[in-house]
Amino acid sequence: MLCRHCLERQRRHLPSAAELYSFDDVIDSARLGLPDFSLGSVWLVGAGPGDPGLLSALALHALDRADAVIYDALVDPRILALARPDAEREFAGKRGGRPSPRQPDISARLVRLAREGKRVLRLKGGDPCVFGRGGEEALALAEAGIPFRIVPGVTAGIGGPTYAGIPVTHRDIASAVTFVTGHDRAGAVPETVDWAAIARGSPVIVLYMALNHLARIAERLIAAGRRPDEPVAIVSKATTPAQRVVVAPLANAAARAAAAKLEAPTIIVIGEVVRLRDALAWFGEGG
Repeated sequence: MLCRHCLERQRRHLPSAAELYSFDDVIDSARLGLPDFSLGSVWLVGAGPGDPGLLSALALHALDRADAVIYDALVDPRILALARPDAEREFAGKRGGRPSPRQPDISARLVRLAREGKRVLRLKGGDPCVFGRGGEEALALAEAGIPFRIVPGVTAGIGGPTYAGIPVTHRDIASAVTFVTGHDRAGAVPETVDWAAIARGSPVIVLYMALNHLARIAERLIAAGRRPDEPVAIVSKATTPAQRVVVAPLANAAARAAAAKLEAPTIIVIGEVVRLRDALAWFGEGG
C-alpha cells in the first residue's frame, strides 16, 4: 500500500474541471478519433514539465474520463485540477529525501484499481518513459495482464530549455545531444554512466535531477576535457510562472546555482547552445 504520508497529500483541495471549463469546448474526441479509455485499463500519461498548455489531446481525453488518477510530485496542480470532479486522486510521487511510496507498491496499486474495473490514469510529470519509471510500471501491468496505453508527454529536457530560450540542437552549433540522469537509485552520481565518453562525444549535455550533484559532475566532465568556461544553464521550475534561469561557466555553475537559491526540479544544459539564450529568451521569469 502507499504510505500514509503520501495518501494524506491527495486530500488537499483542488478546483475541479467543471469549475474551469467543459472539455467539450476544448477537444472533440470523436472528430480526432481518440481511442476509448476502457474500464479496467491503465493509461500512463505524460503531463509535460508544468505548463498546462503543453498537454496533449490524449492527456486531456484521459483526464476527462479517468475514474482514478495516481499522480506524481511533479504534476502541476493546474493540470491535476483538470481531472473529473468525481475522480479519485492519489499522490504517488517520489522525491529525494522525503517520505515516498515504494515503486512496487505503486505498480501494485495500479493493478488493483484496474482489477476493480476502473479507468486508471497514471499521471507523470514530463514523459513517462524518460527517467519517469514508465517502463517499470508498464512491465508490471503487462505481467499482470492489465490492458494499458502509454501517452508521451513533453519531457523537461526539451521543454525546459526551450522555455529558457535554449534549443538543444542547432545545425551550426550542435548536431547531437545526450540526456543523462544526475542520480542513481541510491541518490548518488551514477557510476554506470561513462562521463568521460559523454564529455568527449556530446556537444550538448542535458542533466535531469542533478542539482545536488552538479559540482561533482562538472569535475568529471572537466577532467575528461570539457572547458571550465563552457556555458551552463540551470533552469528551475521550467515552464511555470516560477521559472528561473541561471547561466554560469561549468567550473562554478554549482556555486552560482546555490548562491541564487535555485530549487528543484531543475534541468541543466551544458554546451555552446546556451549562448543562444541571449537572443532567444522569450518566456517571462519570476527572478
